Formats: sequence, structure tokens, C-alpha cells
Amino acid sequence: MATEVASWSLPPQQDGTFPAEDVDESYGGNDDLLDEAEVNGNWTPQEKALHEARLKAKARRRLRRTSSRDSTRESLSETGGDVGGDPTSPKGRVSTNDRKSRMGKGRGLPKKGGAGGKGVWGAAGMVYEMEEPDAKDPNYDESSQGDTVYATVVPELDEQELEKTVCPIVQEYFEHGDTREVQMLLEGLNLGHNKYEVSSLAVSLSLEGKASHRELTSRLLSDMVGKVLTEAEMARAFDKMLKDLPDLILDTPEAPQMLGQFIARAIADHALPMDFLTCYKGKVDCDHARAALDRAAVLLSMKTKMVRLDNVWGVGGGQRPVKHLIKEMNLLLKEYLVSGEVSEAERCLGHLEVPHFHHELVYEAVVMVLESNSESAIQMMVKLLKAFWESGLITLDQMNRGFQRVYDELPEINLDVPHAHSIMESFVDCCYQEAVITKQLRDACPSRGRKRFVSEGDGGVIKH
Repeated sequence: MATEVASWSLPPQQDGTFPAEDVDESYGGNDDLLDEAEVNGNWTPQEKALHEARLKAKARRRLRRTSSRDSTRESLSETGGDVGGDPTSPKGRVSTNDRKSRMGKGRGLPKKGGAGGKGVWGAAGMVYEMEEPDAKDPNYDESSQGDTVYATVVPELDEQELEKTVCPIVQEYFEHGDTREVQMLLEGLNLGHNKYEVSSLAVSLSLEGKASHRELTSRLLSDMVGKVLTEAEMARAFDKMLKDLPDLILDTPEAPQMLGQFIARAIADHALPMDFLTCYKGKVDCDHARAALDRAAVLLSMKTKMVRLDNVWGVGGGQRPVKHLIKEMNLLLKEYLVSGEVSEAERCLGHLEVPHFHHELVYEAVVMVLESNSESAIQMMVKLLKAFWESGLITLDQMNRGFQRVYDELPEINLDVPHAHSIMESFVDCCYQEAVITKQLRDACPSRGRKRFVSEGDGGVIKH
């Protein structure tokens, strides 16, 4: 007897079969009926089609349930791991560098196709488009069509940094005397609105130094105008120094007179405006500033057709010509023979600041003694050389060099001074007795023997 099969409401497809998923959902409770029909062997074509659709649905459900489990197992098998092994063992441990998902999701491919991650510019062969410049960028430049502009920025020096930077430059300038090097160094600094203080610092340092330093400072101020500083900035610097005179006097009592000489020299060199002094008439309350301005006015009034006040600082160091130094030394010796003041002669020689040229003073002193042919001149010059020797102004080398020059030129001097040899011998003996020269230098003095004739009527034949 044929077994009745429960009817279903799903219509068959065109080929006589039913959708597997629909059949699985709608015919999930008729499994016993289909099995019984299979045992009896009396399936109808529709029952057979339904049975095949049901088997396909079961297979698809199993595949979905095991898909994630199979993918994990496959990834472990590729890396040599064991799914059921101990996770603490080296074989069961999953590699940390593996880019495949360990959660059983995805296809195990690297992220973003290998273009993601730290330090990655992008996938191979990727071409980036040109980015448009941002107008809000601080380095945006319209003239360069948006190209980024890089420039070296030198910070502006404040007052303390300016003093620490400029003072070594000025002190080094006192050694080499090259104004161009100072200008080159100052151009590399961002002085800002404190630029005028360069000249005030230079003058302040020279007030504590020598006359040669003040002469070099006046030259520096003259060369810097128009290149590093303007006349207005130079006038501002001197105005500041006039106000600081009460403090400058504490270190340099002669600061008002020296500052007045600086002002006069700067006006003569066209470093300051010609009407600089007229701006202060009737407006100065400080006595020191008034003294400085009066000193400058006096110096300028002495030069009616003034071009440069070259001698405002006297003779300073080896910067002066040799002829000028010789002239100053001759004047020094002549004033000493008239006044007899050794201290004044020492002061004048120290102000010359040419210790390497003191042998010229010794030479001029000895020649002056030979030309004077006076016993008083010999005694005064011995006294002067002894004072210079004891004070250390003239060293042993300079003393020997000066006497040796006279020894070498004595034959020529003898043409103008007939008794030069005898005067030289007496002068050398006096110097040796006063311990001015050494015994070797005394013995080196040339002496000419007297001519001895055979008789008065032999015709002047010299006896050998």
C-alpha cells in the first residue's frame, strides 16, 4: 500500500525540482515519511526531487558551520602549527608576524593590500597627485607659486648679549687694527635697534686703555659711518655717553676731557653732524657733560681750516711713520736737556708705546752728546739712560742695539764732529761706571790711535 505523503505548498521549479533552502525550512518535519518511502521503494518523482534538495541543504549548513574552523586549521597547517596542540609549545604558538587573521575571519590577506602599516608610503606603483599649496601656511609665497621658502633667521641681540659679543671684537681690533674685519663681523650679527651701542662700547673700552687704543677707536668710528652706522645713530651713541659720564668718571677721572676729544675728532672726520655741539647750547645741566662739550668746542675752534684732528691723541704705537717717531724722540731729548725732568721724559716715552723702537732713543741720545761736546750734556744723558734702564723702559737688547749703531756710524759722524772718538770713549766710560752698559759693550767701542810722525821735517811720513 502506498504511503501518503504530506503535501507542501512550495511550487516546483521549471526542471521539476524545489529550492533546497526553502525545502529545508518548510519540510524539516517530514524526514520520517521520506525515509519510510525510501525503504518501500515507491518514490514518486516529486518525492525524489524533494529528497535531493534536502540533502543539498544539509551539506550547505555543514559547510557554513565548519568554514571558520577550516580556515583557522588551514592557516595553522601552513605555518607548521597544530590546532589541537599546546598553545604554550613553540609549535602551537601562532606567529606574531603573520598578517592572517587569528580570529577566523576574513581571507587571511594583508591589510590594505600591503599598503598599510607604519612607515609605508603606499602600495607599489601608486602615483600621488600634486598637492595644492595652502594659503594659510606661514611659508606660503605667492611670488614663488606656492613653493615653500626656507630662510636662515638670526635672532636679534639684546643689550647683554650685544655687550658680550661686541667687546671681544673691539679688544681684538686693538691688536690688529683692521677696521674692515670689524665691519665684516658686525654685518654677520643682528644688532637690531641697539646698533648705536657698538660705538659707545668701543669708546668706553678705549677710555680705560692707551692713547693708541683711542686713536684706533677714532679711526673705527670714522670708517663705520655710512657702512654700519649712520650719523644719527652715532649722535645717539655720544648722547648716551654724555649722560653716562658720572659713571665713567669712577673708572677714568679724565673721561670728560677724553670724550670731548672724541667728539671733536668725530666731527672732524664727518662721523658726527657739524651742528652736534649747537644742539646742546643752554640744555646741559651736568657739569661733566658741559666740560666735555667745552673741550670739543675749543679743539674745533683751533682748526679754522680743519680737515682732520690727527694729533688729538698724540703719537700712538707703531701705527705712526718712523720719521714722525724719530722727530718726537728728538723733541723729547731736547726738552729734557732744557728742563732736566726725568719723570716727564719717562712719561713722554711711555706714551709713544713703541718699546721695540727704543733703540732709536738711545742712538739719538748718544749722537746728541757727540754733537753738543759738553760735559753737562754727558752727565745729563747718563742720568737719563740710567733712569730708563732702572725703570725697565729700555731693555738690555735695545740699549746694546742703540750703542752698536753709533759704533758702526762713528767714522761718518767723525767727519762732522772731529773729536767724536774721544767724546765717545769718555761717554762710554761714564755709562759703564753707572752700570748702564755692560763690559762687553764698553770694550766694543772703537778707538782711533794717535798719528805719530818720524820728525817735523820728514814730509808727514807716518811712523808704523
